[in-house]
Amino acid sequence: MGLPGVVLLMAIESACIPLPSEVIMPFAGALVAKGQMNFHLAALAGALGCALGSSVAYWVGAVGGRPMIERYGRYVLLRTKDLDRAERWFNRWGDAAIFWSRLMPVVRTFISLPAGIGRMRFSKFLTLSFLGSVPWCYFLVWVGMTLTKRLGDFERVHEAITGYFHGADAVIGIAFVVLFAIWLRHHLKEA
Repeated sequence: MGLPGVVLLMAIESACIPLPSEVIMPFAGALVAKGQMNFHLAALAGALGCALGSSVAYWVGAVGGRPMIERYGRYVLLRTKDLDRAERWFNRWGDAAIFWSRLMPVVRTFISLPAGIGRMRFSKFLTLSFLGSVPWCYFLVWVGMTLTKRLGDFERVHEAITGYFHGADAVIGIAFVVLFAIWLRHHLKEA
């Protein structure tokens, strides 16, 4: 599918559907190494896809966000007080949180929902989401291109990439589990 395929797949990834950019963009880099795609266009297509998918997730959070959480949040131990805290956090750190989270595996996929719930100004959100995605996409295209040139076979490149990023995903996953356990304990104490 070429560049439109990169846009589509990265949009899916950024719309909170677990389709890892760590596979999509290095594959685009492999195509760059083989002369089938332009380096800059591949990276920018990825960032454009991120912006499109993030927009969908943002609006899901913005449209259904606070009322949905106020109505159904108690079933997952979310209180209005928690939502107020999240909104204050985004009001204080929103710009930086959006930009930097777009550079982090796993977190990058889900940051758009709280930005929508927190009602961050959409134009600012979209700009920061795109700008944060640009270096991530350039980096992953470069990784795929470089590994393809060194290893020659995309299957070997894919194994090298997924091994590295799955290690990072495991660390982030463990951190989330620990933070969730702390959060759950805190909420059960107050209940």
